[in-house]
Amino acid sequence: MPRTVAEGPGTRYAIWVQGCTLRCPGCFNPHLWTSRGGTLRRPADLVAEATAAGAEGITVLGGEPLDQPRATAALVRRARAAGLSTVVFTGHTLEELQARGAPGVAEVLAATDLLVDGPYRAELPDRARPWLGSTNQRFHFLTDRYGPPDVVAPDRVEVRVAADGAVELNGWADEELLELLAGDVGRRARG
Repeated sequence: MPRTVAEGPGTRYAIWVQGCTLRCPGCFNPHLWTSRGGTLRRPADLVAEATAAGAEGITVLGGEPLDQPRATAALVRRARAAGLSTVVFTGHTLEELQARGAPGVAEVLAATDLLVDGPYRAELPDRARPWLGSTNQRFHFLTDRYGPPDVVAPDRVEVRVAADGAVELNGWADEELLELLAGDVGRRARG
C-alpha cells in the first residue's frame, strides 16, 4: 500500500525500510525489525514510482530509516530533486541524531521537510495528533514546506480488502474501531 493519505500531509508514497535496532515494545511493525528480508530497491525507481502515483511526496518509515542513513539520504535527496516533499519517521530524537554524527545523518536531515522523531511508547498513546503513536513523539519542520497547520488533520485509517479476502490496514485507529472494521470486513468476506 505505497500510495497513502495516512502517513503524512497530502497524498504520500510510503516507503517502509527493513531493519530496526530500537525495537520499541508494542511496535506496529515488528516484522520490520530484522535486517533480513525486504527487497533491495534503487532510490531512482522509488522516486519514479512516487511521481507516477501522483504523490505529493514520500514518507520514509520502518523499521528505522536512520539505521541505514546513507541509503535514506540518497532516497530523500533524489525525491527532493524531483520536486517531491519528504517526511521521515525515526525512533531517535533529533538531538540524538545531531550528536551522533554518523555518515549520512546530516544529509538525511538536510533533505527532509518534516521529521517525526522519538521512540514509540505504548504507555503514552497519542489520540490527538495525526500520524503519531505516542505523546513523546515530535514534529520538526526542517523547511518551510510544512508547518503546524499541516498536522492538524484527523488521523486516517485506510482499509483495503483484496479479492482473496486479505485485509490491509494502514494508519492509526483506536482498538474499538479496528475491532468494528475487522468484524465488518469479516462479514463482507463471508457473505
